[in-house]
Amino acid sequence: MDRILIMGGRALHGEVHVSGSKNSALPILAATLLTAEPCVIHSVPDLSDTRYMLEILKYMGAKVELLDKNNVRIHAETIQSVAPYDLVRKMRASVCLLGPLIGRLKSCKVSVPGGCVIGPRPIDLHIKGLEALGAGITLEEGYVVSHATELHGARISMGGRYGSTVLGTDNVMMAAALAKGTTVIENAASEPEVVDLAEFLNAMGAQVSGQGTSTITVEGVDRLHGAEYRVIPDRIEAGTFLAAGAITRGELIVRNVVPAHIKAVTTLLEETGYNLSYGPDWIGIKRPGPTNARDVTTSPYPGFPTDMQAQIMALMAVTPGVSVITERVFPDRFMHVAELQRMGAKIDMEGATAVVKGVDAMSAAPVMASDLRASAALVLAGLVAGGVTEIRRVYHIDRGYEHIDEKLVKLGAKIERKPE
Repeated sequence: MDRILIMGGRALHGEVHVSGSKNSALPILAATLLTAEPCVIHSVPDLSDTRYMLEILKYMGAKVELLDKNNVRIHAETIQSVAPYDLVRKMRASVCLLGPLIGRLKSCKVSVPGGCVIGPRPIDLHIKGLEALGAGITLEEGYVVSHATELHGARISMGGRYGSTVLGTDNVMMAAALAKGTTVIENAASEPEVVDLAEFLNAMGAQVSGQGTSTITVEGVDRLHGAEYRVIPDRIEAGTFLAAGAITRGELIVRNVVPAHIKAVTTLLEETGYNLSYGPDWIGIKRPGPTNARDVTTSPYPGFPTDMQAQIMALMAVTPGVSVITERVFPDRFMHVAELQRMGAKIDMEGATAVVKGVDAMSAAPVMASDLRASAALVLAGLVAGGVTEIRRVYHIDRGYEHIDEKLVKLGAKIERKPE
């Protein structure tokens, strides 16, 4: 288990290349189980989560060949129907195995993924949607067990208490691709990662339309074929590096990004006072003058992403003024608050709302990462804090950021990774 040491106070300068999207790559890798033909997936980020998914695919019977660290060939000619707890427990997103296994095999047994420190994320909407397609589902000793002879199209709603479910939409879309008839997914998630999966399915011969809107239509086909596909850039990594440039008062160009995918983040940074410039696949950031705190409320896409809430809180902690940050997607997602407070941040909690009073400076402290995005927030705070910040449990950040410490060092940060 590693820890990261950060010597703060160094402005970041230069260019950084964003990796492929983790949240796109995981369901796309799972979707390769829908066909017996080979698939080649490009721009797969080299992360612990993607490595876990590839191990799961191997266990399921697929042949996995790494062409290099970011490109993989998967041939799932024959697969088994059981995904055991020992594999699935390592990664919440492994729930997206349900859709392709039910779509292709009809019957399967998949362990229910474990809980998460940012709060419960039940799979009841996943099950509801798959049952509507004709999958008879039971929960047996911690496993989701499906029995079906045929899947049929249906009209299904994916709306939940805190908005549409992304992985639930993914699961239904994948299973419906091989169902008979037409499936209409209402209150569908419209995130770019859902669109990316839909485009991959279409590359395999599926007939999916409406992706990117709240209504997705899937015309079932008899079979899917192999395909070659490139995963979209990771919008959350892009947003995190923009926040890193902002918090260190540096000047960065973030490359391999789709600007439209992070408009909510860039709009907030511009309103805070940062000067942003844009190209077709890059965004530049620099601080031209005084900045002011802004309020933030998370919501499903195209709203402000919950996966950027912690990073923006770190930025607002050193921005003059008072910011009110409200979490409406995962109301319990505030584990980073106590660690930021240890570094001198002034944050008061009121239910699912944090009131952040900007301070002139933060100071280094030993802190502990509690989840993926919390760890990114602590890295940002460490970049600007006086002294040496020690971050433990950095395996969290390795789940979603490809070699982030190496990328930051190239931008001028002083970071060391050491064993615990």
